[in-house]
Amino acid sequence: MLKQLSGYILALASLVMNVSCRKDYESVKDAEARRITEYIVRNNLSLMVEDGDHTGYYYQVLNPGLGEALKNTDSVLYNIQMKGIDNGIIYYDLPAFTNRGTYVGYTDVVSHEYVINTIPKKVISEARSIPAIRNTILKLKRGGAARILLPSSLAFGRNEVGEIPAKQDMDVMITIHPDTTQQQRDDRLIQDFMISKGLVMTKDPSGVWYSISNPGNDTSPIAETSTIQTSYTGRFLNGAVFQIGTGTSFDLSPNTRNLHSWINGWRKVIPGKLRKGGKMRMIIPSRLGTGKSELRNEFNYILLPGNAVLDFDIEIQSVQL
Repeated sequence: MLKQLSGYILALASLVMNVSCRKDYESVKDAEARRITEYIVRNNLSLMVEDGDHTGYYYQVLNPGLGEALKNTDSVLYNIQMKGIDNGIIYYDLPAFTNRGTYVGYTDVVSHEYVINTIPKKVISEARSIPAIRNTILKLKRGGAARILLPSSLAFGRNEVGEIPAKQDMDVMITIHPDTTQQQRDDRLIQDFMISKGLVMTKDPSGVWYSISNPGNDTSPIAETSTIQTSYTGRFLNGAVFQIGTGTSFDLSPNTRNLHSWINGWRKVIPGKLRKGGKMRMIIPSRLGTGKSELRNEFNYILLPGNAVLDFDIEIQSVQL
């Protein structure tokens, strides 16, 4: 009898634990729903719509875009910004001069990077699947934009991720670029930039735009295999300077591997156009700069983002053939 009673007690305890777990889970969902609802009311976001599967996120199409609706198999160029709902801190962003590019079906994968204080410091990257992003993009066309209110359980979860606090709900902005390829986007950005700055430049067959203020006066022209010593300033199209070099040597030979991948753009334009003392400005499309991937140093820090158009002022100080 005692053994049977013990069995009943264990079964009852198990039932209580299961009910308690379900209540904890439901309370988390309820808390997220309450925080999202309060945020909607507080910010007068009455056009927000709950997702059709009732998974917990809300969205609003700000601009549907033009053309046909995007499909999973379409290649898309887009930007994402994520900020905390409770504190307004931006945790994830891509600057206006760059963008992500992938197939729509893969846009649910978001990589978040943060630094850990080891010696030396390290950059850690964690990939998360956030289906709400892909599902919302599938409601847009090229040139469209949307906003998502994302509960923490559908974002970065219950645990702290780098500087993102635990249980952080997110306010997400998605912008789809109108261009179908990165080359089209680069060309559009460069054209808009030159018009806005009143620049008169020449387009090289490679796609690099340039203007020469001084061709130089040395008798030896720069060849494709030359090593040049330069002073230069590299900027993004928003004017931010990413690097300044003084007396820096670069081997232009196409078989030489350089840390700076934007040398590919220099190789296309400088040989045959400048001599010692020459000065040039050039705007390099991303395919001849960093390409799709970021340029990183030995500690995994990003030196240059992927898909960025680069703006250089260059002066040739010496030439070695």
